[in-house]
Amino acid sequence: MSAAVSRRLVVVTAVHPPSARFLRDAYASLCAQRLPDGWEWRWVIQEDGRSAQVRPHVPDDGRISFRQGRRGGPGVARTIALARAEGAYVRTLDADDRLAPGALARDLAVLEAEPDVGWVTSRVLDLLPDGSTVGFPTDPREGPVERGAVLDHWKAHDFRAQVHPASLCVRRDLLVALGGWMALPASEDTGLLLALNAVSRGWFSAEVGLYYRKWEGQVTGQSSHVDPDERTARMAVVEARARALARYGWRYPADGAP
Repeated sequence: MSAAVSRRLVVVTAVHPPSARFLRDAYASLCAQRLPDGWEWRWVIQEDGRSAQVRPHVPDDGRISFRQGRRGGPGVARTIALARAEGAYVRTLDADDRLAPGALARDLAVLEAEPDVGWVTSRVLDLLPDGSTVGFPTDPREGPVERGAVLDHWKAHDFRAQVHPASLCVRRDLLVALGGWMALPASEDTGLLLALNAVSRGWFSAEVGLYYRKWEGQVTGQSSHVDPDERTARMAVVEARARALARYGWRYPADGAP
């Protein structure tokens, strides 16, 4: 990895036509970020499908890479985008969400200072249609998230994690080693989060890092997302992957440091 690429944070976004209109808001929140001296960001946007509706909403900025591809869901779109994610760290940003001020700098500060931490999440606020925000009562305290802690909480709380996968910032090498996002129609980000937690310590930043937009067209608001048969199957695969990774004993860092 070149010196320039090693000091680059890549933001990865999956988008489809209904969410494309929010890309400008996401871009504004990205442009407002202030990174440490010598660091830069790149934004890799991958359309889930090939349409004429998304490209007009992609900002004209040399730091942005936009591609289209076969439809496969957001997890597939993000994973194929990794081919263009040339940087030390990868930050998820859904097309309809917004970064909070200072989010990327805080992510970098943890990952640079804590070499045994593989990933970072942060406090998330729901952004409601009227512009108001709502927090989550299960937010943990600022600090490390030990291996297995997310799976334990998720299993005990009706498959709801105490940290939000939409705010994930992760070491690129670790993300690639785990195969990217899961090949599921939904919960692909939760599946990745639990896999990461099975093999590495994480970190939770108690400052707000993301505004998670609630709107009528979002995928998680559709009836198919809560279909009980599909949900049961998704959760079974997510759990099985995390437990298998923990059982086989592979760890990050690879030298066995705690």
